[in-house]
Amino acid sequence: VVAGLALVNAAASGGEATARSKLVLMAPAAPGGGWDGFARESQQALKSGGVVNNAQVVNVPGAGGTIGLSQFVQMHGRHDMLMVTGGVMVGAIELSDSESTFDDIVPIARLADDFAVLVVPAKSEFKTLDDFVKRWKENPGGTSISGGSLGSIDHLLTGLVAQKVGIDPIETNYIAYSGGGEALTSMLSGTTVGGMSGYNEVADQIESGSLRALAISSEERLPGVDIPTFKEQGVDASMANWRGVAAAPGITEEQKQEFVDIVSEYRQTEHWQGALERNSWTDSFMTGDEFEEFIDSEVAVTKDIVEGLGL
Repeated sequence: VVAGLALVNAAASGGEATARSKLVLMAPAAPGGGWDGFARESQQALKSGGVVNNAQVVNVPGAGGTIGLSQFVQMHGRHDMLMVTGGVMVGAIELSDSESTFDDIVPIARLADDFAVLVVPAKSEFKTLDDFVKRWKENPGGTSISGGSLGSIDHLLTGLVAQKVGIDPIETNYIAYSGGGEALTSMLSGTTVGGMSGYNEVADQIESGSLRALAISSEERLPGVDIPTFKEQGVDASMANWRGVAAAPGITEEQKQEFVDIVSEYRQTEHWQGALERNSWTDSFMTGDEFEEFIDSEVAVTKDIVEGLGL
């Protein structure tokens, strides 16, 4: 934590910086993760499009982003820095009872979504979502599902789907892993019956035929992705692993608008449009009151799911 804070403070050294002259992007996660990748794609878009003179990424990992969040809240009035945030942080705040919440920062923009899929090994007896749900309802505890850490999108979606098909979420047997690779290995080895995972993490295995995708968590089918949604199969569940950026508390309305302008500009760059395609992200651009209302809705839904899971 101390090292992370030192990095953040060091990024501000060298005189009074402005967002246009030197923009710092805090990724509240370790290098190599989803938020880090999002921050670095943003950094390259900012640079390649000439949106800012200099863009830097700093990493402050830990506790689903809540360590970075608590540090960021202390950056009161910091007008040359944005923090990457998203759906994972919503769950982490609820699970950790974090003193810092979305109420303590300034939402700037939602930029991209990706979605989770329910998958089973290709050799599985389950050919459809209906097959899986039938067995799951008969034996919730014996139908183990692997996925990311507790409070992750994988975990929350598992609880939501259970709720929607009439299973008490507390009865689900969700086995959390720190990484997608471990979760995939457990499923392919037969340790778990199925898995909930970000589509990007298992797209290659689905395409190669080693995994069968039963449903995806998007509202509608994704272009070029032949996986039916939960909703079209009669399960009223959808959830996005959204990613966006927020500013520190205490900035002025003019500084907030400057951030919105910067994000709006880099979103239009060729690099960012390529990033959406490379990462199978869906453009979900949203700012202002609409974005703030969306976050409020996400927090409410997540609280309900977390309570249902008994966490």
